[in-house]
Amino acid sequence: MAILKSYGACLRDTTFQFPHPCRADNYKSRRNVKWRSPQAAVTPNFHLPMRSLEVKNRTSAEDIKALRLITAIKTPYLPDGRFDLEAYDDLVNMQIENGAEGVIVGGTTGEGQLMSWDEHIMLIGHTVNCFGGSVKVIGNTGSNSTREAIHATEQGFAVGMHAALHINPYYGKTSLEGLVSHFDSVLPMGPTIIYNVPSRTGQDIPPRVINTLAQSRNLAGIKECVGNDRIEQYTGNGIVVWSGNDDQCHEARWSHGATGVISVTSNLVPGLMRELMFGGKNPSLNAKLLPLIEWLFQEPNPIGLNTALAQLGVVRPVFRLPYVPLPLAKRVEFVNLVKEIGRKNFVGESDVKVLDDEDFILVGRY
Repeated sequence: MAILKSYGACLRDTTFQFPHPCRADNYKSRRNVKWRSPQAAVTPNFHLPMRSLEVKNRTSAEDIKALRLITAIKTPYLPDGRFDLEAYDDLVNMQIENGAEGVIVGGTTGEGQLMSWDEHIMLIGHTVNCFGGSVKVIGNTGSNSTREAIHATEQGFAVGMHAALHINPYYGKTSLEGLVSHFDSVLPMGPTIIYNVPSRTGQDIPPRVINTLAQSRNLAGIKECVGNDRIEQYTGNGIVVWSGNDDQCHEARWSHGATGVISVTSNLVPGLMRELMFGGKNPSLNAKLLPLIEWLFQEPNPIGLNTALAQLGVVRPVFRLPYVPLPLAKRVEFVNLVKEIGRKNFVGESDVKVLDDEDFILVGRY
């Protein structure tokens, strides 16, 4: 008991004594004191989520340069238009099992243009979390707004993506000097692939812009859609290039120096596309795949791919507008193509079906 009384006395003796707020002498003493803000509020150059020059990435541009087959992965949907992550995970697993070395998340094929940035970054983070140890995750964080491209790329690297894909500003086109400044704003953040597709952006990225940007150690290479002559121009100067045209990728790889392909078709036949990129010249396999490739791109991508994957039963037949499925006659053509190439070469296990018009769900609000 004596010990307890002593401890209580100690507590009473050490209790803080706060000045009474109404005492005049205390007010006078505080009146002349200069106010100082808390130290945390004036930390210099403090910025969230991170400063671009401080990003610590898990991979290097050299790791990205070594990739031969990169799939521009499809994003599947539930009937209410939200992401179908179960189907998405199955798609990515099929790519890994069949030899794809990288995936583009939220690219044109993955319909990043129809996503909010929250959806976009979530899907990149989900892909890294589930598959980042087995495949390189390249997030499409490009934009026609430099401000948005910077912010999205910071977030993409913050959630662990291995590299960024950047397109040149579209619609509100800029000068060549503006292109250099735009890309210079994001290159310091981490490994970067620049995507040149004038048919979509309305503006070509000429070689003199790429040659300037190639001075950055973070430039992994170019996804080039202009053609194989342009590809050879870059590869002759030691710049890594991936073909962005599936119908030209065989020649690009084996006759023009391309490192590989960033492919749409590999969503459907990843094993055959890997053989096309790794197995040496194979004109017979290339000829076998060309009818499928032509079918896929008869309408703007990803219309054909979305239709095909639904017919194979690996995604639900749900389309986010403005994309709609190919017409019935074209769906019949796809069934015949699958039979000619061999069902075993395609992703999924279900029998390929034609599907009726009423089987498809078109979602405008999600």
